[in-house]
Amino acid sequence: MLCGGSRISHHIRECNYHHHQNLGSGLGFCSSRIVRLSSYMERPVSVQHNQRLQQRLVSFSTIHSKSPTQMPIRSCCSSQLEDDRELPAEGFSSVAGGIVALGKFDALHIGHRELASQASKVGAPYLLSFVGMAEVFGWEPRAPIVAKCDRKRVLSSWSPYCGNVTPEEFQIEFSSVRHLTPQQFVEKLSKELRVCGVVAGENYRFGYKAAGNASELVRLCEEYGMHAYIIKSVMDKNQDSRNIEGQDYKERGQVSSTRVRHALAIGDMKYVSELLGRQHRLVLMVKDLEELTSTSNKCRVSAPKSCLLNLPPMEGCYKNCFLIFGDESPVSCRVFIDTTHIHLEMDEIGICNFDNSQGFQFLGIEFGVLES
Repeated sequence: MLCGGSRISHHIRECNYHHHQNLGSGLGFCSSRIVRLSSYMERPVSVQHNQRLQQRLVSFSTIHSKSPTQMPIRSCCSSQLEDDRELPAEGFSSVAGGIVALGKFDALHIGHRELASQASKVGAPYLLSFVGMAEVFGWEPRAPIVAKCDRKRVLSSWSPYCGNVTPEEFQIEFSSVRHLTPQQFVEKLSKELRVCGVVAGENYRFGYKAAGNASELVRLCEEYGMHAYIIKSVMDKNQDSRNIEGQDYKERGQVSSTRVRHALAIGDMKYVSELLGRQHRLVLMVKDLEELTSTSNKCRVSAPKSCLLNLPPMEGCYKNCFLIFGDESPVSCRVFIDTTHIHLEMDEIGICNFDNSQGFQFLGIEFGVLES
């Protein structure tokens, strides 16, 4: 449990989960935007640079004079790319004046969405995370839960939960902050990145050897003139009936990327959808398709697992899946995954007529349930 008395309890915000009762609403496959192959990598039109700068200056001038509910909320956000990590020449970071949600945003699950939602209530929302942790700690590489080229689409789907604003991502090289004390980390947020405030979960740890907790974050943010919003964890409704293998002390029943990975590992796609707040989308490189056959009433496509850009569910046959390819309408399909390949079977043969000579393109699969 958190400690810190009335100070920390004053900052804990009760989360409103009524929208979790309709996980598919607005986020399911049928209502999601069909993404062009090229749009996985497209960057939306940004507001003019001088407008962004003025908005940041306004935020700095008002942050200390207004209550959190009165803080100006920027209505337009641009996409965050890796080259935005460096400070622009004029000295402002791309997150200056914004509110950053702190965490490890691998799965982009409903807990992460809640952090972004809370951030959007008081400012321009950003997800701040670290890259390169696996290399620093020597961890075995593993597939991401969300394909890198698909993250923008997922964040766009959060817009209804974030005041019709799409959260942006901002990443910091972990090696550059690994040895920072909790105070040095908060100082970096304030003086270097110049954010107006932070949002974190009640179990958030930060600083060298995870020395800082949520209570410390609140205290340090107050010291550096920033707002800190600590929210309660989004709990897994199925926690009593789920046995998470390899469960460690961090797992206290909250929704987590660990639970998403475990649900994928056992092929429980209904559970995966509940945790993510959307259907899991697997992304493949079209160029790597090995086999494409068409009969009078069936179309079959096979591809090696090496073409997958994110984590697939366990081996098996999945029904009620949907295939997304370019501007084509979603195509119902069955997916069979074995030890080396992924196979798709469709009743519509039109999808087999794509041009495989156009280089690297992407094909998306959204999963239904595992067949017994």
